[in-house]
Amino acid sequence: MPQAFVSTDRIRSLFTEAMSQMYRTEVPQYGTLIELVAEVNAACLEKDPELRDRLAGTGELERIDVERHGAIRLGTAEELFTIRRLFAVMGMQAVGYYDLSVAGVPVHSTCFRPIGEAALNVNPFRVFTSLLRLELIEDEGLRGEAQAILAARRIYTPRAVALIERHEQNGGLTEAEATEFVAEALETFRWHGEATVNAETYKRLHDAHRLIADVVSFKGPHINHLTPRTLDIDAVQARMPERGITPKAVIEGPPRRHCDILLRQTSFKALEEAIVFSGEESTVRGSHTARFGEIEQRGVALTAKGRALYDRLLASVRGEVQVGAGGTKAGAYDQELAERFKALPDSWEELRRQDLAFFRYSATPAGITAAANGALPSDPEALIARGYLAFAPVVYEDFLPVSAAGIFQSNLGTDQQQNYATRSNRDAFEAALGATVKDELALYAERQAASLDAAMEALGLAGLQLKTVA
Repeated sequence: MPQAFVSTDRIRSLFTEAMSQMYRTEVPQYGTLIELVAEVNAACLEKDPELRDRLAGTGELERIDVERHGAIRLGTAEELFTIRRLFAVMGMQAVGYYDLSVAGVPVHSTCFRPIGEAALNVNPFRVFTSLLRLELIEDEGLRGEAQAILAARRIYTPRAVALIERHEQNGGLTEAEATEFVAEALETFRWHGEATVNAETYKRLHDAHRLIADVVSFKGPHINHLTPRTLDIDAVQARMPERGITPKAVIEGPPRRHCDILLRQTSFKALEEAIVFSGEESTVRGSHTARFGEIEQRGVALTAKGRALYDRLLASVRGEVQVGAGGTKAGAYDQELAERFKALPDSWEELRRQDLAFFRYSATPAGITAAANGALPSDPEALIARGYLAFAPVVYEDFLPVSAAGIFQSNLGTDQQQNYATRSNRDAFEAALGATVKDELALYAERQAASLDAAMEALGLAGLQLKTVA
């Protein structure tokens, strides 16, 4: 009799817990952040019963405490190809393409995450995964040297690769295999204090770009941050100094609002960690900064129309008020951000009515009762007005290029904002990945449409469509 396979959701949860425990050991301040975020979240839910009820109604409440996103940086196309297969074992797929050259950072990225609503509510673990763009290293000699160093390393254990292949061939893993897979996969993300290059090579890589040194100089793509989700990032930002943590000068993303949109992020500066360089006759010790702490607050996913407005408003602020090195003008930036974003409606009803954000629809008990009595209006807006059809925001599960760039910039040693021309190469990224990245807006649209169809079906009004303001 064949053994039963465990779900990809379970494997993802096992991995998330193992990763969190490992990172807590490696970066003690991560544990401090987790405690602070838990305190702030508990206070938010206690003082805002409406928020608690909304999160419970959409299945989000239980996922808040386990929610994490991490980030890794890979060096070769082969590494990216295999990481896609590794994350598939956990039910995670590549969503979105991000060009980080907007921050002068020579990488492009995607987000590996679960896709379906049920899987997201079990565990929405995400990993922002970047691939080094060697073609952006201007020094040809250094570029060739980096390429040779990366080609010689193997970041996955042989057993991890074997278990990936078993999952692909058999269609799943048993409980024992899943446990072994998590332990083996974790080795790829572990920090190693021994560099694979000598001190002189490290310096040349570092001088070209600190991130290049981080990707090329070590035996694997150590996880460089693990991020909990808070319900009030401003409160966490204000209280971080109380815990001996200095936050970055500005919170990346939109301003504080009544109706949260997209993603807001803050972090503390990267840790300076001791490393030992290789190939020396005598031991040479040095330091490396790459790993940091980050906190995020997630809001509603915006439609293409809403995202265009968001991007336009953000660009207008960044074009006029730029935060300098050390956080100068941070106050002026926050003030201007809040003022400009008044142009984006701050009520769920207006965001929905103007087709600026995605929502999940559901038939209410009152609606189902009215349907049984044959007393429903045929106008969807009337259904909402009478309380027969409810809607709740669809949480944004992805990332923002400009915000990611800001976090990168901060943790490369400065809060200074920079704006660069993009040099994206999505085709090359997808060729390395071995797959096409999914369109996040299409995924949100599908979830909204499916929820509306189910709600209308429950009300006996299949086929009715909502009308929005142009």
